[in-house]
Amino acid sequence: MSQLQFFGEGLPYLTVTDYPGVLITIEGTDGVGRTTQVTLLREWLEVQGYGVVETGWTRSPLIGGTIARAKRGRRLSRLTYSLLYAADFADRLEKEVLPALRSGFVVLADRYVFTAFARDVVRGADPRWVRDLFGFAPIPHLAFYLKIDVATLIRRVIARGAIDYFEAGMDMALGDDSYDSFKRYQTMLIREYNKLAAEFDFHTVSARMRPERIQARLREAVSAFFASHHFPIALRRPDAADADRVAGSLNDAPEEHSHAPGETQVEPVSTTRVGGTK
Repeated sequence: MSQLQFFGEGLPYLTVTDYPGVLITIEGTDGVGRTTQVTLLREWLEVQGYGVVETGWTRSPLIGGTIARAKRGRRLSRLTYSLLYAADFADRLEKEVLPALRSGFVVLADRYVFTAFARDVVRGADPRWVRDLFGFAPIPHLAFYLKIDVATLIRRVIARGAIDYFEAGMDMALGDDSYDSFKRYQTMLIREYNKLAAEFDFHTVSARMRPERIQARLREAVSAFFASHHFPIALRRPDAADADRVAGSLNDAPEEHSHAPGETQVEPVSTTRVGGTK
Protein backbone atom coordinates (compact mmCIF):
# COMPACT_ATOMS: atom_id res chain seq x y z
CA MET A 1 0.00 0.00 0.00
CA SER A 2 0.99 3.64 -0.43
CA GLN A 3 2.12 5.64 2.58
CA LEU A 4 -0.38 7.48 4.75
CA GLN A 5 -1.04 11.10 3.87
CA PHE A 6 -2.70 13.67 6.09
CA PHE A 7 -5.08 16.59 5.80
CA GLY A 8 -2.54 18.81 7.59
CA GLU A 9 0.67 18.30 9.52
CA GLY A 10 -0.29 14.84 10.69
CA LEU A 11 1.10 13.32 13.86
CA PRO A 12 4.77 14.06 14.62
CA TYR A 13 5.43 10.64 16.17
CA LEU A 14 3.94 8.64 13.29
CA THR A 15 6.22 6.61 11.02
CA VAL A 16 3.99 6.24 8.00
CA THR A 17 5.81 3.23 6.55
CA ASP A 18 4.66 1.16 9.54
CA TYR A 19 0.97 1.27 8.57
CA PRO A 20 0.19 -1.32 5.86
CA GLY A 21 -3.60 -1.40 6.43
CA VAL A 22 -6.35 0.22 4.35
CA LEU A 23 -8.70 2.98 5.50
CA ILE A 24 -12.12 3.05 3.79
CA THR A 25 -14.80 5.59 4.63
CA ILE A 26 -18.48 5.86 3.74
CA GLU A 27 -19.91 9.37 3.77
CA GLY A 28 -23.29 10.90 3.17
CA THR A 29 -25.94 12.89 4.93
CA ASP A 30 -28.47 11.53 7.43
CA GLY A 31 -30.76 8.72 6.31
CA VAL A 32 -28.85 7.51 3.24
CA GLY A 33 -28.11 4.04 4.63
CA ARG A 34 -24.43 4.33 5.51
CA THR A 35 -24.57 2.04 8.54
CA THR A 36 -26.28 -0.75 6.62
CA GLN A 37 -23.66 -0.55 3.89
CA VAL A 38 -20.76 -0.55 6.37
CA THR A 39 -22.17 -3.65 8.07
CA LEU A 40 -22.63 -5.52 4.79
CA LEU A 41 -19.20 -4.53 3.53
CA ARG A 42 -17.58 -5.67 6.76
CA GLU A 43 -19.27 -9.06 6.60
CA TRP A 44 -18.17 -9.54 3.00
CA LEU A 45 -14.56 -8.54 3.66
CA GLU A 46 -14.34 -10.90 6.63
CA VAL A 47 -15.60 -13.77 4.48
CA GLN A 48 -12.78 -12.95 2.04
CA GLY A 49 -10.27 -13.41 4.86
CA TYR A 50 -9.57 -9.80 5.84
CA GLY A 51 -9.30 -8.53 9.36
CA VAL A 52 -11.74 -5.63 9.67
CA VAL A 53 -12.16 -2.93 12.30
CA GLU A 54 -15.26 -0.74 12.18
CA THR A 55 -15.44 2.76 13.63
CA GLY A 56 -17.99 5.55 13.51
CA TRP A 57 -18.71 9.16 14.32
CA THR A 58 -19.09 9.89 18.07
CA ARG A 59 -18.36 6.30 19.11
CA SER A 60 -15.40 7.10 21.35
CA PRO A 61 -15.83 5.52 24.82
CA LEU A 62 -14.11 8.60 26.24
CA ILE A 63 -16.04 11.38 24.47
CA GLY A 64 -19.11 9.82 22.83
CA GLY A 65 -21.25 9.95 25.97
CA THR A 66 -20.30 13.56 26.58
CA ILE A 67 -21.44 14.53 23.09
CA ALA A 68 -24.75 12.69 23.56
CA ARG A 69 -25.42 14.49 26.85
CA ALA A 70 -24.43 17.85 25.36
CA LYS A 71 -26.83 17.38 22.46
CA ARG A 72 -29.66 16.51 24.81
CA GLY A 73 -29.01 19.70 26.76
CA ARG A 74 -28.61 21.85 23.63
CA ARG A 75 -26.60 24.42 25.57
CA LEU A 76 -23.16 24.34 23.98
CA SER A 77 -21.92 26.64 21.24
CA ARG A 78 -21.22 25.40 17.73
CA LEU A 79 -17.50 25.88 18.29
CA THR A 80 -17.62 23.70 21.41
CA TYR A 81 -19.42 20.95 19.53
CA SER A 82 -16.71 21.08 16.84
CA LEU A 83 -14.00 20.65 19.48
CA LEU A 84 -15.86 17.74 21.08
CA TYR A 85 -16.19 15.98 17.72
CA ALA A 86 -12.47 16.50 17.12
CA ALA A 87 -11.69 15.02 20.55
CA ASP A 88 -13.93 12.03 19.80
CA PHE A 89 -12.16 11.47 16.50
CA ALA A 90 -8.69 11.84 18.04
CA ASP A 91 -9.50 9.23 20.69
CA ARG A 92 -10.77 6.73 18.12
CA LEU A 93 -7.82 7.43 15.84
CA GLU A 94 -5.36 6.73 18.64
CA LYS A 95 -7.06 3.66 20.07
CA GLU A 96 -8.81 2.05 17.09
CA VAL A 97 -7.81 3.32 13.67
CA LEU A 98 -4.02 3.57 13.89
CA PRO A 99 -3.50 0.27 15.75
CA ALA A 100 -5.64 -1.49 13.15
CA LEU A 101 -3.80 0.09 10.23
CA ARG A 102 -0.47 -0.76 11.84
CA SER A 103 -1.58 -4.41 12.02
CA GLY A 104 -2.62 -4.52 8.36
CA PHE A 105 -6.38 -4.46 8.98
CA VAL A 106 -9.06 -2.89 6.83
CA VAL A 107 -10.65 -0.01 8.75
CA LEU A 108 -14.25 0.84 7.80
CA ALA A 109 -15.38 4.28 8.97
CA ASP A 110 -19.09 5.14 9.15
CA ARG A 111 -18.49 8.87 8.58
CA TYR A 112 -15.07 10.45 8.75
CA VAL A 113 -13.70 13.98 9.09
CA PHE A 114 -15.58 14.95 5.92
CA THR A 115 -18.67 15.02 8.13
CA ALA A 116 -17.08 17.80 10.18
CA PHE A 117 -15.91 19.58 7.03
CA ALA A 118 -19.51 19.70 5.79
CA ARG A 119 -21.47 20.23 9.01
CA ASP A 120 -19.20 22.83 10.56
CA VAL A 121 -19.00 24.93 7.42
CA VAL A 122 -22.80 24.87 7.05
CA ARG A 123 -23.00 26.08 10.65
CA GLY A 124 -20.75 29.02 9.91
CA ALA A 125 -17.28 27.76 10.83
CA ASP A 126 -14.31 28.97 8.82
CA PRO A 127 -13.38 26.17 6.38
CA ARG A 128 -9.64 26.63 6.96
CA TRP A 129 -10.10 26.44 10.73
CA VAL A 130 -11.99 23.14 10.42
CA ARG A 131 -9.35 21.66 8.12
CA ASP A 132 -6.60 22.71 10.53
CA LEU A 133 -8.51 21.29 13.50
CA PHE A 134 -8.55 17.84 11.85
CA GLY A 135 -5.12 18.19 10.28
CA PHE A 136 -3.86 15.19 12.26
CA ALA A 137 -6.28 12.86 10.42
CA PRO A 138 -4.96 10.43 7.79
CA ILE A 139 -6.51 10.81 4.34
CA PRO A 140 -8.51 7.63 3.62
CA HIS A 141 -7.34 5.33 0.86
CA LEU A 142 -10.88 4.98 -0.49
CA ALA A 143 -13.83 7.29 0.20
CA PHE A 144 -17.39 6.44 -0.81
CA TYR A 145 -20.13 9.05 -0.99
CA LEU A 146 -23.76 7.92 -0.89
CA LYS A 147 -25.40 10.75 -2.77
CA ILE A 148 -29.09 11.59 -2.48
CA ASP A 149 -31.47 14.40 -3.37
CA VAL A 150 -33.45 16.29 -0.75
CA ALA A 151 -36.88 15.18 -2.00
CA THR A 152 -36.02 11.49 -1.66
CA LEU A 153 -34.34 12.08 1.69
CA ILE A 154 -37.40 13.81 3.10
CA ARG A 155 -39.64 10.87 2.14
CA ARG A 156 -37.32 8.47 3.94
CA VAL A 157 -37.06 10.57 7.08
CA ILE A 158 -40.80 11.12 7.33
CA ALA A 159 -41.37 7.37 6.93
CA ARG A 160 -39.17 6.57 9.91
CA GLY A 161 -40.95 8.95 12.30
CA ALA A 162 -39.97 12.12 14.16
CA ILE A 163 -37.33 14.41 12.69
CA ASP A 164 -34.20 14.72 14.81
CA TYR A 165 -33.47 18.20 16.19
CA PHE A 166 -29.91 18.39 14.87
CA GLU A 167 -30.62 16.53 11.62
CA ALA A 168 -33.17 19.25 10.95
CA GLY A 169 -30.66 21.98 11.75
CA MET A 170 -32.99 23.43 14.36
CA ASP A 171 -29.96 24.70 16.29
CA MET A 172 -29.28 27.05 13.37
CA ALA A 173 -32.58 28.94 13.77
CA LEU A 174 -33.58 28.28 10.17
CA GLY A 175 -37.25 28.34 11.14
CA ASP A 176 -39.74 27.09 13.71
CA ASP A 177 -41.12 24.28 11.54
CA SER A 178 -38.90 21.18 11.76
CA TYR A 179 -39.90 19.99 8.27
CA ASP A 180 -38.95 23.26 6.58
CA SER A 181 -35.79 23.54 8.67
CA PHE A 182 -34.81 19.98 7.74
CA LYS A 183 -35.28 20.73 4.05
CA ARG A 184 -33.19 23.91 4.20
CA TYR A 185 -30.44 22.42 6.35
CA GLN A 186 -30.09 19.20 4.38
CA THR A 187 -30.02 21.15 1.11
CA MET A 188 -27.05 23.14 2.39
CA LEU A 189 -25.39 20.00 3.77
CA ILE A 190 -25.74 18.07 0.52
CA ARG A 191 -24.29 21.04 -1.33
CA GLU A 192 -21.20 20.92 0.89
CA TYR A 193 -20.85 17.15 0.45
CA ASN A 194 -21.02 17.61 -3.32
CA LYS A 195 -18.17 20.13 -3.13
CA LEU A 196 -16.12 17.73 -1.03
CA ALA A 197 -16.84 14.92 -3.49
CA ALA A 198 -15.32 16.99 -6.27
CA GLU A 199 -12.36 18.16 -4.18
CA PHE A 200 -11.39 14.77 -2.77
CA ASP A 201 -12.50 12.64 -5.72
CA PHE A 202 -14.99 10.55 -3.77
CA HIS A 203 -16.30 7.39 -5.35
CA THR A 204 -19.92 8.54 -5.69
CA VAL A 205 -22.79 6.03 -5.58
CA SER A 206 -26.45 6.91 -5.89
CA ALA A 207 -28.20 6.30 -2.57
CA ARG A 208 -31.51 6.09 -4.43
CA MET A 209 -30.70 2.59 -5.62
CA ARG A 210 -31.78 -0.52 -3.75
CA PRO A 211 -29.39 -1.35 -0.88
CA GLU A 212 -28.18 -4.56 -2.54
CA ARG A 213 -27.23 -2.66 -5.70
CA ILE A 214 -25.36 -0.05 -3.66
CA GLN A 215 -23.48 -2.82 -1.89
CA ALA A 216 -22.55 -4.42 -5.21
CA ARG A 217 -21.07 -1.09 -6.35
CA LEU A 218 -19.04 -0.78 -3.15
CA ARG A 219 -17.70 -4.32 -3.39
CA GLU A 220 -16.72 -3.87 -7.01
CA ALA A 221 -14.82 -0.65 -6.23
CA VAL A 222 -13.06 -2.21 -3.22
CA SER A 223 -12.05 -5.22 -5.32
CA ALA A 224 -10.61 -2.97 -8.02
CA PHE A 225 -8.77 -0.83 -5.49
CA PHE A 226 -7.21 -3.78 -3.69
CA ALA A 227 -6.15 -5.36 -6.96
CA SER A 228 -4.57 -2.17 -8.28
CA HIS A 229 -2.69 -1.56 -5.02
CA HIS A 230 -1.61 -5.21 -4.56
CA PHE A 231 -3.26 -5.51 -1.16
CA PRO A 232 -2.86 -9.13 0.09
CA ILE A 233 -5.58 -11.75 -0.51
CA ALA A 234 -7.07 -10.94 -3.89
CA LEU A 235 -10.84 -10.58 -3.91
CA ARG A 236 -12.88 -12.23 -6.61
CA ARG A 237 -14.87 -9.86 -8.77
CA PRO A 238 -18.47 -9.41 -7.54
CA ASP A 239 -21.12 -10.95 -9.74
CA ALA A 240 -24.91 -10.86 -10.03
CA ALA A 241 -25.27 -13.53 -7.36
CA ASP A 242 -23.70 -11.16 -4.83
CA ALA A 243 -26.62 -8.76 -5.14
CA ASP A 244 -29.08 -11.60 -4.60
CA ARG A 245 -27.23 -12.74 -1.46
CA VAL A 246 -27.17 -9.21 -0.11
CA ALA A 247 -30.87 -8.79 -0.81
CA GLY A 248 -31.55 -11.88 1.27
CA SER A 249 -29.72 -10.35 4.23
CA LEU A 250 -31.66 -7.08 4.08
CA ASN A 251 -35.06 -8.40 5.15
CA ASP A 252 -34.69 -6.73 8.52
CA ALA A 253 -33.12 -3.50 7.26
CA PRO A 254 -34.29 -0.27 9.01
CA GLU A 255 -37.13 1.61 7.38
CA GLU A 256 -34.92 4.60 6.58
CA HIS A 257 -33.00 2.50 4.06
CA SER A 258 -36.07 1.38 2.11
CA HIS A 259 -36.58 2.24 -1.54
CA ALA A 260 -39.56 4.50 -2.19
CA PRO A 261 -42.32 2.97 -4.38
CA GLY A 262 -41.73 3.66 -8.02
CA GLU A 263 -38.32 5.21 -7.36
CA THR A 264 -35.63 4.74 -9.97
CA GLN A 265 -31.96 5.47 -10.20
CA VAL A 266 -31.44 9.06 -11.37
CA GLU A 267 -27.70 9.27 -11.96
CA PRO A 268 -25.05 7.08 -13.55
CA VAL A 269 -22.68 5.45 -11.07
CA SER A 270 -18.98 5.08 -11.76
CA THR A 271 -17.62 1.62 -11.05
CA THR A 272 -14.00 2.30 -11.92
CA ARG A 273 -13.02 5.52 -10.20
CA VAL A 274 -11.92 5.24 -6.61
CA GLY A 275 -11.48 7.82 -3.91
CA GLY A 276 -8.34 9.71 -3.15
CA THR A 277 -7.02 13.24 -3.21
CA LYS A 278 -6.50 15.30 -6.27
